[in-house]
Amino acid sequence: MNAVTAVRAAALIDAPFDGMERYILKGKLRESPVGARDRATGKLLPGMPRSHCIAMSAVTCELRDWLDCRPEPRGVVLSGGAGWQVDDSIFGVDVMVVSAELLAAQTGESTIVEGVPTLCVEILSPSEVVERIDEKTDAYLAAGVPLVWLLDLHDKSVTVYRPGAEPEFFNRLRELTAEPHLPGFRVTVADLFE
Repeated sequence: MNAVTAVRAAALIDAPFDGMERYILKGKLRESPVGARDRATGKLLPGMPRSHCIAMSAVTCELRDWLDCRPEPRGVVLSGGAGWQVDDSIFGVDVMVVSAELLAAQTGESTIVEGVPTLCVEILSPSEVVERIDEKTDAYLAAGVPLVWLLDLHDKSVTVYRPGAEPEFFNRLRELTAEPHLPGFRVTVADLFE
């Protein structure tokens, strides 16, 4: 990480929660509002919509249940805007799976994982801007994340991204797997939204 990115990273870590999501992409600070729109006024309300929190919890539980059945060493499932850093980029991700190998390489109790997670999950909120989520997804894949899930709260669907492959769409009736990265993981998409 260069000196400019290090300064921005320190500011990012110290920033208060003020209704803005912040991340650093190739050394540049990116910001976007987080929240749901009030149906009557159209104003952005602070915090995540309840449906976003339910999906984040459901995904975390499904991944944690799978992980608990794996042999040691297991790695971890992190959620709630967990951070990860690679080169001069720092991201907050709704849910991610960090392998045991990557976890072992971490120092101390940092809030940011250094290195590439096995899976990154982003949940589209009503306030989400398509260009911003596309930018993050592209950056995850370029950094070497082997599996990215994009959950759409409106359609109750998942789009799966893999490096060098076309995105794959899963509606609520389909079963989602994560082979070979999460061996044996299986879940019906509808279960991720309940």
